[in-house]
Amino acid sequence: MSQLSAWDHPEPLALDTAPLPEYGSGSLADLLPTLAAGMGVPGLTATIGELTPADRVCVFLIDGLGWEQLKAHPDEAPFLTSLLGSSRGGTGRPLTAGYPATTATSLASVGTGLPPGAHGLPGYSVRNPDTGALMNQLRWQPYTEPRPWQPYPTVFQLAHQAGVHAAQVSSPAFAHTPLTKVALSGGSFHGRLTGEERMDLAAGQLAAADRALVYTYYAELDGSGHRYGIASDTWRGQLMYVDRLVQRLAEQLPPRSALYVTADHGMVDIPFDERHRIDFDEDWELRAGVALLGGEGRARHVYAVPGAENDVLTVWREVLGEQFWVASRDEAIAAGWFGRPGECDERVYPRIGDVVAAAHDDVLIIASEREPKESALVGNHGSMTPAEQLVPLLEVRS
Repeated sequence: MSQLSAWDHPEPLALDTAPLPEYGSGSLADLLPTLAAGMGVPGLTATIGELTPADRVCVFLIDGLGWEQLKAHPDEAPFLTSLLGSSRGGTGRPLTAGYPATTATSLASVGTGLPPGAHGLPGYSVRNPDTGALMNQLRWQPYTEPRPWQPYPTVFQLAHQAGVHAAQVSSPAFAHTPLTKVALSGGSFHGRLTGEERMDLAAGQLAAADRALVYTYYAELDGSGHRYGIASDTWRGQLMYVDRLVQRLAEQLPPRSALYVTADHGMVDIPFDERHRIDFDEDWELRAGVALLGGEGRARHVYAVPGAENDVLTVWREVLGEQFWVASRDEAIAAGWFGRPGECDERVYPRIGDVVAAAHDDVLIIASEREPKESALVGNHGSMTPAEQLVPLLEVRS
């Protein structure tokens, strides 16, 4: 490996400058335990102290609706904008998604009420210690038995066992996926194709019992952002549609209900040039000593060839340290990236990269040969920057 001078690579970003998720007080993992505890579900603690209990609660998770993106588009989302002051119990503050700010990780945090280091989905793709191969945790490929991978009960299961009417209203395509099983199962699943159908049915499920916990989901805003970017007319059109869906649901809430509108992450558009998109597949320095490249462009898990862990950490920190927070596995865990101290399970530890790289600047580590589809995305997310990490918790009560 080449000797790199301090002139070429100034001091890397200090790890303590990374804006950590608010695990234990204001993260997505704290939301459902707080709401279910307010319904009297045993074994759960209300850790988001700003929220007031309600008998009937609906969580509407809009994939990709970041706090900063919402605030930047008041004309496209007038109803959602009118609710900004209601966020996080009327404080007007957002929640934090958790690290990495990506769908599989965030949905597992929402559904289990646990941080990524405990539920065990700590990235878009991670190494399976049993096989040594990468596993895509969003698509669940290659297939891995769900329950050993994520053994904890979901909050929906605990609520159902406590006599709360628990229901999920989403696309029929998600009814039997492994991710749904490990993250969101419990109570009843109701598949509906259109957003309007989901809103109407979610309101009906809220009214079905004196105590109800309902979850509904919309994915297409995120898809538009990935394909066309959050600066696109397509993305703005999706935001306009989402705004109408939320208003439709809010206007149908039965008595004693609270609707919470949140998201799994925000998003940033990354320019298509070599300065903003560093290609791992064409960079011999970054590839040296690396056995597997996991995660995604803004939140990488790097698995080293045995014995090369320190060398890989050194080179990644030298080459990327101005643009990424680059940590060893132990440093990232100790810093609180995946949960508070002591919250990382032993079974999860080897799933996390020997080196973990989280983007600070508007930059990606793409892999044009290994990941051609992901490398071509306009909108991206995963890291701890406010644009990716902050998500709304808008509230409507009846």
